[in-house]
Amino acid sequence: MKYKRILLKLSGESLMGDQEYGINGDRLKEYATEIKSVVELGVEVAIVIGGGNIFRGLKGASEGMDRTQADHMGMLATVINGLALQSALEAEGVKTRLQSAIEMNKVAEPYIRRRATRHLEKGRVVIFGAGTGNPYFTTDTAATLRAIEVDADVILKGTRVDGIYTADPEKDHSAVKYESISFKEVYEKGLNVMDMTAFTLSKENDLPIIVFDMNKEGNLLNLLKGEKVGTLVAN
Repeated sequence: MKYKRILLKLSGESLMGDQEYGINGDRLKEYATEIKSVVELGVEVAIVIGGGNIFRGLKGASEGMDRTQADHMGMLATVINGLALQSALEAEGVKTRLQSAIEMNKVAEPYIRRRATRHLEKGRVVIFGAGTGNPYFTTDTAATLRAIEVDADVILKGTRVDGIYTADPEKDHSAVKYESISFKEVYEKGLNVMDMTAFTLSKENDLPIIVFDMNKEGNLLNLLKGEKVGTLVAN
């Protein structure tokens, strides 16, 4: 396999499937099956998932809510999604641990780096919930931070688009896909890959990012086998 240890970043919205809100059971099962296929081949998988399908802190703040309070609500949404994904994975026979940056001992382990690393070494999927535990940071930043902390080889950002394009391919049909691109080029071209804090953290720590379509069956496995899937961002 091309990468031994990965950090898979999923958006909360991806769990909605064709719904307008919440969690789609069929989509959860699809993701669990995809993740299981790479775990069985010895890949160590850590996951960070957003909470936008339930509550987004920035939206709450834009509607007059205190930003810190709104962000904490968003963090709790990511734990709900983490519990759902954990349940789906375990239904597929995948051993899983959910760790939360905000202590809630009844439903998740507290985030402890060494414990997380040990779980990965034992072949357990580790889901990191509650972001970084701090307001004003996105789950993109949490994903990058956790990837660096557990020495992941790459961040795999699963989206509904099959890579990075010169423009939004859903709006501009003439947009051209990049097979690979440098961090510097992404800066210069103003392309939207991750929020700037997360992106800078990846660049400074020489941690590559691959943006790919998580909703296409077999994509995750094919990517890890070394096939041309998505767009690679690297120094």
